[in-house]
Amino acid sequence: MIEIIRMNESHVSAVAELEKQNFSEPWSENSVRGELTNSLALWLVALDGDTVVGYVGSQTVLGEADMMNIAVADSHRRRGIARMLVRELIDRLDARMLTLEVRASNAPAIALYESEGFAQIGLRKNYYRKPKEDALILRKEWNT
Repeated sequence: MIEIIRMNESHVSAVAELEKQNFSEPWSENSVRGELTNSLALWLVALDGDTVVGYVGSQTVLGEADMMNIAVADSHRRRGIARMLVRELIDRLDARMLTLEVRASNAPAIALYESEGFAQIGLRKNYYRKPKEDALILRKEWNT
């Protein structure tokens, strides 16, 4: 059974490892650790027993949240964990909207976000560098 909890120090190295496995420009372990003391941040982890199998991170300013990163371990994909993380993040945020960037070619992620009520509000040309690619800007709004 998957449990979603707030990230703590014991999760940092596993989250940083998932960063390396999933992103061409991953956050360092120190950058991930820094989010623990960032008053604007909310990072959640998905646990399968004691193992971190996914995470999502955000920062909120004046009621508007930005999703920083989300990833699920290869071994646990296609089980609804990313959806669980997105929903739990929205439930826990002290915000009225959540914005994110996603690679224009990442059809599975775009489909997930659209199914959760996100809509495209813009495009960032050449946002990603490795490889170079545009990012779609998606947003979901709600009443708090």
